[in-house]
Amino acid sequence: MRTGRSPAEFGRPAGIEYRVGVLTMTVLRKRAASPSGSTATLAKDAGRPDWLDEIIVGDCVAALERLPAASVDVVFADPPYNLQLEGALTRPDQSRVDAVDDEWDKFESFSAYDAFTRAWLLACRRVLKPNGTLWVIGSYHNIFRVGTTLQDLGYWMLNDIVWRKANPMPNFRGKRFTNAHETLIWASRSQDAKSYTFNYEAMKAFNDDLQMRSDWLLPICTGGERLKDEGGAKLHPTQKPEALLYRVLLASTNPGDVVLDPFSGTGTTAAVARRLGRHFVGVERDPAYAEAARRRIDAVVPAPVEGLALQRPKRAEPRIPFGAVLEAGLLSPGDTLTDAKGRHRAQVRADGTLDAGGVTGSIHRIGAHVQGLEACNGWTFWHLPTDTGPRPIDDLRARIREGLGLAG
Repeated sequence: MRTGRSPAEFGRPAGIEYRVGVLTMTVLRKRAASPSGSTATLAKDAGRPDWLDEIIVGDCVAALERLPAASVDVVFADPPYNLQLEGALTRPDQSRVDAVDDEWDKFESFSAYDAFTRAWLLACRRVLKPNGTLWVIGSYHNIFRVGTTLQDLGYWMLNDIVWRKANPMPNFRGKRFTNAHETLIWASRSQDAKSYTFNYEAMKAFNDDLQMRSDWLLPICTGGERLKDEGGAKLHPTQKPEALLYRVLLASTNPGDVVLDPFSGTGTTAAVARRLGRHFVGVERDPAYAEAARRRIDAVVPAPVEGLALQRPKRAEPRIPFGAVLEAGLLSPGDTLTDAKGRHRAQVRADGTLDAGGVTGSIHRIGAHVQGLEACNGWTFWHLPTDTGPRPIDDLRARIREGLGLAG
């Protein structure tokens, strides 16, 4: 899921960026010539920017210079963890553990890692829209250093999420607690960003009408989802489960949003984004990982548009007055409304008020009056008698919204 920069690259000559750019454009030309239906062909035919719905090969900081400022809605970053492993890990039977010992996860010092973190977070902040958000995942080795840099650069913490692994790797040496979780930080671009996307109602519905908590129990990536090389070994050591990215993108993006993954690896973020009708842009240093990601993404079948609608909060829906129901002919002056059990009755008047025993007022005021309450939601209290039983007048309001193309 992530690849980083080796320590030597902090002193990279300027010419490297040029070579990265040439490599990237070569890949794009090859992709544009691929069979119809690939993500590159779709993007090109639609006249979109050449970086949209693409995996760019190159260093993330240099590659992000191609993107315009404020062009991305959400960033999901899975940077190198700087695990500081010393020697090989073995199981009790002396078999070797396939741990993360790649060169891209090694840094000369904490200060080198901090400089790397600052560079990519600055690059992401430039391309992030003012009301966009950033997710970054890490372990105890790096997440606290990343969090400090986030705050130093002006990002604003929204949540930390604990991904509790249902099937973590055991602690073979028996010297520490089993490391059974990773931490995600969710942050807005700045403290002033107030209208960032958080699909609260959708996540509550997703969680069986309970508020989604900040501890997520999900399995690690295994089985058929895990990409393998020709020898059957894991293609990438830190591939994240699609379930994790599904939850992240469902919570913080909308269909059509642009999602950036600056450490794309084998393309989990991009694959889930495509599945959910979001645009993506990934950056990956390793051409082999990038090519595996492209094949994976091209095999994804996006969900139908009608299946991507999210549960919307009532406060986000345009206000429809009760009088609009009369104007639309869905009710007529003189119609009688009742409560759900038929205990209270009121007559509709031409001006959109109700009359209950000589007391007149709005649907809310009269609903409160007949119950002896201070307040009442008249849309859900009052019902229209029908052959199949009482029907809440809120259904009539929903029909008007649908007619206006405002249904959530």
